[in-house]
Amino acid sequence: MKKTKSISIQNNKVYRPKGFWTPTIHRLLTYLQNKQFYAVPKVFGITDDCEILSYIEGDIYNYPLTGAIASTEALCSAAVLLRQYHNATVSFLKENQFEDLKWFLPTREPQEVICHGDFAPYNVSLNENTVVGIFDFDTAHPAPRIWDIAYAIYCWAPFKTDPYDMLGNLNTQSIRAKKFCDSYGLPQDSRRQLVDMIIIRLQELVNFMQERANEGDEKFQKNLQDGHHLAYQKDITYLEFNKEYIVNSLIQ
Repeated sequence: MKKTKSISIQNNKVYRPKGFWTPTIHRLLTYLQNKQFYAVPKVFGITDDCEILSYIEGDIYNYPLTGAIASTEALCSAAVLLRQYHNATVSFLKENQFEDLKWFLPTREPQEVICHGDFAPYNVSLNENTVVGIFDFDTAHPAPRIWDIAYAIYCWAPFKTDPYDMLGNLNTQSIRAKKFCDSYGLPQDSRRQLVDMIIIRLQELVNFMQERANEGDEKFQKNLQDGHHLAYQKDITYLEFNKEYIVNSLIQ
């Protein structure tokens, strides 16, 4: 879910709008830094309306995926970094299981890791063809690993039908999805569930957008007016129709 925010960069520091979830995210980021996981922003504090973070060095991309971000090296290194990030959050969950932490997205059982929530090509930085940094943790929340992996693969394969967002054909996308799974080390039983999980994840996203729009959130109202939910629903149909082919490709 690509988000539009008012962001400024001054003296190598990023100023971003804060939310009720920001103190929890800062706690997570500080924990990761203390655990020597340096692929995430450092926390510098909060002003009346902004959070202040370090700027993650590297090249940044967006759709359509061309150049370094479309390379196999970027794809596989993204999967490896996501696995490292997930592993680093396991102890955070254990140490903070009784804390009253507030997340932007609802938690999901079983709480195995802290999912990034939007591990897409536009939320990472690259050094040449290697993904070296992760940013925009607003949607982070506790959930199963596969919940995060499902959305990541949807974005990195990518299993998208919009001509601007898509890369290659079904065969190309399925090959890229398998490479992501291999690089992450995703077990075979999880691969068999993956397409169903992507579909559920996308439907939950559509539901969330509609709920926020109904609550009066102007950003999500505009997303619906622009037809973002229709794109996700079209992708759901695409995944449902091609599920058997994709699953077979993942478990070869």
